[in-house]
Amino acid sequence: MSSASVVGFSGNITRPSKTRGFVEYVSNDAARRHGLASSIYDLEDLGPSFSSARWPGQLDSQAQDVVEAVIAADLLVIGTPTFKGSYSGLFKHFFDLLDPAALRGKPVILLATGGGDRHALIVEHQLRPLFGFFEALALPTAIYASERDFEDGEIASPAIRARCMQAITEAGIVLNNAGGQAQLAAE
Repeated sequence: MSSASVVGFSGNITRPSKTRGFVEYVSNDAARRHGLASSIYDLEDLGPSFSSARWPGQLDSQAQDVVEAVIAADLLVIGTPTFKGSYSGLFKHFFDLLDPAALRGKPVILLATGGGDRHALIVEHQLRPLFGFFEALALPTAIYASERDFEDGEIASPAIRARCMQAITEAGIVLNNAGGQAQLAAE
């Protein structure tokens, strides 16, 4: 599985950010535990063509490379900061540029960050329906982390770390099953 990859994508609009750090933490741990290559991107990586593009063909090569990496990933780790109970318009714009079938069947770990508990359902009420539209396989364990779960920009909460491990374990089950399914299809 050496050519398999996990791609993290963070909907943050600033660097550094807790959201990107959260996505990196989960992506890198998933890569380490499951023998995957890992790449991390955020909105900043999409460059100048992104915000005005109405169609994928209007993206420059920098943004096209990120889109291609997301589509080609064997596992996605998607995270967003919470803005007034939802993700940002730019985060949604990225996914609006993808073909509706581009993520079909792809396992996705859903993450979100926010200032407090009142935003905790973003993963269930905003992210899960978005990836349901794409027919992606949003894994059962989604994780929301608030300000109190971080220390010096790093995940410090044992409960959040345990949920991350649970989601990464679920991803491994799906990835191992997908490999078995592909082998059966080839026979």
